[in-house]
Amino acid sequence: MAKWMRPYGDTMNDGKIQLSFTLPLNNNAHGEACAKAYAEALNIHDVAVVHAETLSDGFTFYVVYGTASKQIDAASIKATEVETDVMDKATIETFIETHFNRPLTFIGASTGTDAHTVGIDAIMNMKGYSGHYGLERYKNINAINLGSQVDNEALLEAAVKHQADVILISQTVTQKDVHIQNLTAFIELLEAEHKRDDFIVIIGGARINHSLAKELGYDAGFGPKKFAFDVASFAVQALRDKKKNV
Repeated sequence: MAKWMRPYGDTMNDGKIQLSFTLPLNNNAHGEACAKAYAEALNIHDVAVVHAETLSDGFTFYVVYGTASKQIDAASIKATEVETDVMDKATIETFIETHFNRPLTFIGASTGTDAHTVGIDAIMNMKGYSGHYGLERYKNINAINLGSQVDNEALLEAAVKHQADVILISQTVTQKDVHIQNLTAFIELLEAEHKRDDFIVIIGGARINHSLAKELGYDAGFGPKKFAFDVASFAVQALRDKKKNV
């Protein structure tokens, strides 16, 4: 059954929407008029420019309100998400003891030119993030964090050297889709070396989701507000299933 809808503001399906964008214009009346015209060109009606802030000479950031006329049929939209039983830290540790006769090795890095370590540190470092411990604190998990700006080749070499079970890749820098290029190159490297089936490979980052991960050839993808237990829950169950199928 179709489920047509528009954005919700004050009343259901009123279409109220807020947009923010930057234009290569000075912060003045002409710039605001252009911001309004641009929003109208997107079929936004009753447009109001409610905020304008100079970023630098010739560049201004705008926030506009308006009413969207377009609707979508939510019932027709398909999406995929990680399907796994999410376990807490203690349950994951017990799961490993039950299903494996050795500790599992997780190796992770921010790859390519990406110098940001916030994401990979949140998952791997002992202190973790937002009250959730990272993999370094998990019993029966050997967590190896290679840090940032790690070449794809170096990551694979380290994974082979440490006999890793799981490879974790964090991507924060996404300008001009550089993360897509880098992630694609890593999968191609694994396949060229005939090692794709040797690891569970998981990616994460602000613009990562499970659908993208599967499209690129990875086992899973985790976006914002995911923690070490989310990643580890998927990984250990995927390893168990892989073990069963060998």
